[in-house]
Amino acid sequence: MVLRNVTFWRGFVFLGFSSFGELQLLLFALFFSLYLVTLTSNVFIIIIISLDRHLHTPMYLFLSFLSFSETCYTLGIIPRMLSGLVMGSQFISYVGCAAQMFFSASWACSNCFLLAVMGFDRYVAICAPLHYASRMHPTLCAQLVSASFLSGYLFGLGMTLVIFHLSFCSSHEIQHFFCDTPPVLSLACGDTGLNELGILILSLLVLLASFFFITISYAYILAAILRIPSAEGRKKAFSTCASHLTVVIVHYGCASFMYLRPKASYSLERDQLIAVTYTVVTPLLNPIVYSLRNQAVQRALRNAFQGSLLSKR
Repeated sequence: MVLRNVTFWRGFVFLGFSSFGELQLLLFALFFSLYLVTLTSNVFIIIIISLDRHLHTPMYLFLSFLSFSETCYTLGIIPRMLSGLVMGSQFISYVGCAAQMFFSASWACSNCFLLAVMGFDRYVAICAPLHYASRMHPTLCAQLVSASFLSGYLFGLGMTLVIFHLSFCSSHEIQHFFCDTPPVLSLACGDTGLNELGILILSLLVLLASFFFITISYAYILAAILRIPSAEGRKKAFSTCASHLTVVIVHYGCASFMYLRPKASYSLERDQLIAVTYTVVTPLLNPIVYSLRNQAVQRALRNAFQGSLLSKR
């Protein structure tokens, strides 16, 4: 209570999972285990792709940057969340909260654009396989990755400015475990209609524009697959897209639920559950899906494991 009185006008206090009482230590053990697996898996994916020359293709280049983006996203949120589960409510300054919101929003937006780029890559690979190498050349791949991250930073900056342009009321207690836009916006004073509209527009531009691009890519992919005469050929073509589609459905499902709805529908318990899904589970889903369903990654993992065993002999 002393912490809240002293820091009242200097920032915010995360309440996090304080309502869960004695379950917090159990949640800490669960989330810490998941985070270790997530961090290790994504870093391992990046290392495997960089070391195995057979994976030096546009598809795996984009996958490695997606893993990098997911890793950075979780680094800015989960360590503080784990600390809060052990220590209880935590203070964060205005600048710290704004920085956390900027980086988390930037990486999240970058993920959306990278998933759209990966959809475009699958479109070229399936619809124009003979021209794949000439169209998806290294220069274009570098430009697509750079544009994804730059766009993510710009949208993240826009969302942060819209929120922190507001004045905040007497309660500076954030009913959440990080500075996400919905819980921070709920603390604002006065009429926040224009700010809500600004966040909604930015979210629509990121989510719907990138998802529309993915949908168009897969419409052409589906048409191309249906023209393949053999069932085995159709199955093989679709299998190259299954991992990407799985990640897209989970990522866009959670993000749309969180950001494409009015302020009046916010719910502490429900929103925290959804937030845990896209901050803990979704980053773990990426390496698991691609490692379990992708034969090239599995082969690279086996080669790396066998190489490490031989080096010890």
